Amino acid sequence: MQSYPKHWEADVVLTDGGTAHIRPITPDDATLLQEFHSRLSPETIYYRFFAPYPKLSSRDVERFTKVDYEDRVALIATISDAMVAVVRYDKVGQDEAEVAFVVEDAHQGRGLASVMLEHIAAAARERGIRRFIADVLPENRRMINVFREAGYTAQQTFDEGVIRLTLDLEPTEVSLEVMRAREQRAESRSIARLLFPKSVAVIGASRTAHTIGQTALRNLLNGDFRGPVFPVHPEATAVAGVKAYPSVLDIPDPVDLAIVAVRADMVADVVDQCARKGVHGLVVVSSGFGETGPEGKKRQDELVRAARAAGMRVVGPNCLGVANTDPKVSLNATLSPNLPPRGRIGFFSQSGALGRAILERVAQRGLGLSTFVSAGNRADVSGNDLLQYWEEDPATEVVLQYLESLGNPRKFTRLARRLARRKPVVVVRSGGSVRGVPRGHAAGTLSLPDYAVTSLFEQSGVVRVEDITQMFDVAQLFAYQPLPKGPRVGIIGNSAALELLVKDACVRAGLHPLEPVDLGPNATERDFAEALDAALADDGVHSLVVVFIPALAPISSGVAEVMRERSARATKPIVTAYLGHQGVPEELRLVGEGGETLRGSVPSYPAPEDAVRALAHATRYALWRQRSHGRHPELADIDTARARAVITRSLAEAKKAGTADHSVWFTSEPVLSDEGALPPETARELLGCYGIPVEPYIPVHSADEAAAAAEQLGYPVVVKANSPDLRLRAGGRGIRLELLSAEDVRTSFTSLHERLGDEAMLVVQRMVTPGVPTLIRAGENPSFGPVIAFGLADVTAELLDDRAYRLAPLTDAEAADLVRAVRSSPLLFGLPAGTSSLADQPDVEALEEVLVRVSRMVDALPDVAYVELDPVIVNSTGAHVMGARVWLREAPEVRPDSGPRRLRVPF
Repeated sequence: MQSYPKHWEADVVLTDGGTAHIRPITPDDATLLQEFHSRLSPETIYYRFFAPYPKLSSRDVERFTKVDYEDRVALIATISDAMVAVVRYDKVGQDEAEVAFVVEDAHQGRGLASVMLEHIAAAARERGIRRFIADVLPENRRMINVFREAGYTAQQTFDEGVIRLTLDLEPTEVSLEVMRAREQRAESRSIARLLFPKSVAVIGASRTAHTIGQTALRNLLNGDFRGPVFPVHPEATAVAGVKAYPSVLDIPDPVDLAIVAVRADMVADVVDQCARKGVHGLVVVSSGFGETGPEGKKRQDELVRAARAAGMRVVGPNCLGVANTDPKVSLNATLSPNLPPRGRIGFFSQSGALGRAILERVAQRGLGLSTFVSAGNRADVSGNDLLQYWEEDPATEVVLQYLESLGNPRKFTRLARRLARRKPVVVVRSGGSVRGVPRGHAAGTLSLPDYAVTSLFEQSGVVRVEDITQMFDVAQLFAYQPLPKGPRVGIIGNSAALELLVKDACVRAGLHPLEPVDLGPNATERDFAEALDAALADDGVHSLVVVFIPALAPISSGVAEVMRERSARATKPIVTAYLGHQGVPEELRLVGEGGETLRGSVPSYPAPEDAVRALAHATRYALWRQRSHGRHPELADIDTARARAVITRSLAEAKKAGTADHSVWFTSEPVLSDEGALPPETARELLGCYGIPVEPYIPVHSADEAAAAAEQLGYPVVVKANSPDLRLRAGGRGIRLELLSAEDVRTSFTSLHERLGDEAMLVVQRMVTPGVPTLIRAGENPSFGPVIAFGLADVTAELLDDRAYRLAPLTDAEAADLVRAVRSSPLLFGLPAGTSSLADQPDVEALEEVLVRVSRMVDALPDVAYVELDPVIVNSTGAHVMGARVWLREAPEVRPDSGPRRLRVPF
């Protein structure tokens, strides 16, 4: 019998936005099961048991609650400590099991059946089950649809009045797509319940001025919230002129959202009362949680546990709050008295302290927001949840995120990539240079360098900027101007000096500036109009930078009117450095009937370089959207089953020998020691399962052995130190090339042995045609899951950390992009030293295929902790793997952003 599988526990979001807790059943659940069964309708019982079954016998209860977590498994879903659903399987064959589940009538239609099927299927696959059999009555259409719509390969038969469904549990593209779509709808709905409440209670509303409780209440009232507001105060009969109640339980009407502004030690009781009241969500503005230390972190974790168990999401704690400028809601549930006007920008900020300043800066620029969420310690609701919501929110066209930490980076990149195909995602991530997270945040430290994180963001289409000022610079362009179709920039202005600054800035930013159109210091609005009309009509111009500074004569608004009028109908972006203004000044603004700023308004920047920087970000993003992101090529010679067998055998041998290594992860730092690595022959076998041949080599311990090995392999050969660390420490001279005779081999062995000492493991290897030596590293990263890195294999590249990173698995286009992302990549595309024709150029396509294969391997096999191919010689005949090291570790119980849907565990 297996021990209790703790890692099967999960908090999940249901289709209506509520939450439930899924866990394995235990014998202690006997009473919960009996109570659950007693609440089922006769129809539901009949559908489950195919007969009337009004009461479970003691034998039934014992059989249903006592399982072995291997051949007999059951999972239950609970809400507020009550069982609301149960699913189980019983093994009936070598890799086959019968599955059945039942959902309480009051909770049917909330998506419990589909999410529990995902979790029981994952548990079954872990235990070696490959197929489920389900017998369903024909009239139970809802249950039949759950199985059919899961996306698994299914077969259906009918016999003796029962439909038998057979499901192949191997995940498919369809099943993964179904799971992701359900996840998106559920998490989006959970955020919508927070942003569109019909009623709000302020718990901790105070009569004392400038307290957070009174501030939250007054901002809600002054913001003209469309629904009822209920102050909660233990003694007062009214607060801020509104009737107050001693507790949320005393409020006679339903409460959708609760703003919690009580002391941290009182929050647990408040959460319990909100659970009993049926509140949908909590915004905890109170401090005193994770940011204060271990006791506060414990209090914070308990807050999230209790809220999720009761079906509630939590924003915070220690946050500024949430806001929705939709006039149907007019929700200002924040500690900021003034919100920006209605707009098309959705903003997520983790920092509560900076949140108010950020909102003020948005308003100063003339920008508008659709929604705003400040998550504070981000114990539950995170930026990923908001990405799910904004993906389908018609009121949001641009997404901004100020991030201090990343709880699930791989999920962030997945969601951002999907969203960025339709809407720009602009991110500021603070603390990148120190790899730290603020105290109290429910997130770990990232183990990749900051530039690697940036490259993973770029792979997903995320626009990462350096600070909040740049964020708003880019946002105002995205919000009000079309995307550029290419990199060619037209420059128009009345100052030759500023036009030259624009041109220089374009070159530095990777744009292609055209020759500036200098209208001179006395240019009139007509001159600007003619120049703008010509540039907008020119297909060779993709975007425009307009520079306007005051002349000696009185400043006229005519130039602004010209820009505004042309921009209103332009299909290419116009940005300007207009009189040093920052934001969208009134004279450059198009205003709608409701006073909102419309598309076509012209963003202005205080300096030309700022305008160009924003335009460069927009251009790179636009080109990312335009280009093909490739496909996952068919690779017929991959044998995943054999690879798993090699891994299982190797892990078992290591465990038996006591040499199993659990410390190796893929990070930015290379593994310098061979300790714990697979034996070379096993590594070659594993890589061969994925069509990655490794050139064989023979370890040698004497000059005579080296000569004999050379004869066996055939000349020419090389003698080298097998450890990359030794080769690097030897200044790159830990190898002898192009050895054509036994005497050359003996001399080279002796020389290297004297230089490197007895610690060096010297090997003899057949030499391939000279080419460009490259390096591939890949494996399981604790934050991002499977990641692959590429660079050149030389000391200079190692010292300069000239590496590029991507998430695995790679498409063919991503592999090509990865090769070209390193600064030294031109060496792969020019004529190598000593060659004389184009026919001798390196076969980069072969290198790209190796990258795809390695990425496919580390994605499919989470037990592969780290792979290093060093060097991979790329020449005209292909990409030759000359050295390979592989480390295994038992796969993590929960891989980042994999398996069935679940909320991130903050504790």
